[in-house]
Amino acid sequence: MSNFEIIAEGLAFPEGPIAMPDGSVILVEIKRQTLSRVWKGKTEVIAHLGGGPNGAAIGPDGAVYVCNNGGFVWHDMGGLTIPGHAAKDYTTGRIERVDLATGKFERLYDKIGENKLSGPNDIVFDKAGGFWFTDLGKGYARSSDRGGLYYAKPDGSLLKEAAYGYVGLNGVGLSPDEKVVYAAETETGKLWAFDITGEGQVQSGALGLSGRVVAVQPTHVYFDSLAVQANGDVCVATIGNGGITTITPAGVSTVPPFPDLITTNNCFGGEDMRDAFITLSSTGKLIKARWPEPGLKLNFAKY
Repeated sequence: MSNFEIIAEGLAFPEGPIAMPDGSVILVEIKRQTLSRVWKGKTEVIAHLGGGPNGAAIGPDGAVYVCNNGGFVWHDMGGLTIPGHAAKDYTTGRIERVDLATGKFERLYDKIGENKLSGPNDIVFDKAGGFWFTDLGKGYARSSDRGGLYYAKPDGSLLKEAAYGYVGLNGVGLSPDEKVVYAAETETGKLWAFDITGEGQVQSGALGLSGRVVAVQPTHVYFDSLAVQANGDVCVATIGNGGITTITPAGVSTVPPFPDLITTNNCFGGEDMRDAFITLSSTGKLIKARWPEPGLKLNFAKY
């Protein structure tokens, strides 16, 4: 897609965009380790979180809830910023709450039972005020942690592991009727659909893995974060071909390209919800494009 506007440049691996009605976009800069606000031609730091702030969403109290993956080692490849294995000072992933007015933040969750959260990645709130989030796992030189799908309450009172054992669950989103939670699996390029059966519960599956595979791509790509359209189609940011893969619930895929091989995330905003804000992470850009379909309005979002 060649028709787009560059909103910001010079960002340190942007992700997790949140469109605001004042024209600003709140996002994370994973390499910079911050929750930032982009507006009026400048970038302001809301909070320096450390680790690797990743997906972000506004909760029922107006605060921003951040999936923090714990941090990466970073590489420069021909001027492109590329994330690698776990950072040398990595300890754990976590879920954090950030007060937008003060920048103060607190850690809500960093383990479930005796198991740490490896690399929380993306987050979406349901109408009840709880949130689903994915854990990508964590990569090391000779091994990697697997990931899963989780459900939590924003007051720190509940954390459930809904599904586990995937090769890096990344983007997450809810169907318009909130009967299905979608998750994109990074390394396999699969879109999974989990049928919700209760609070933080999904339909069990065969051979130990829950969920239905909605689509797999014909060429090898990596799936990153996602957003859902009002019509129920799922828009998955895609690494490798540098685009947004739009997938219908029946599994039909189309891929408009963007000029960054590491296109990582997208969100919708604007009065008609057809402004798509897309992070081109390896080149450090946030862009805006007019989308053919309106996005689904997120619970508790300002749009």
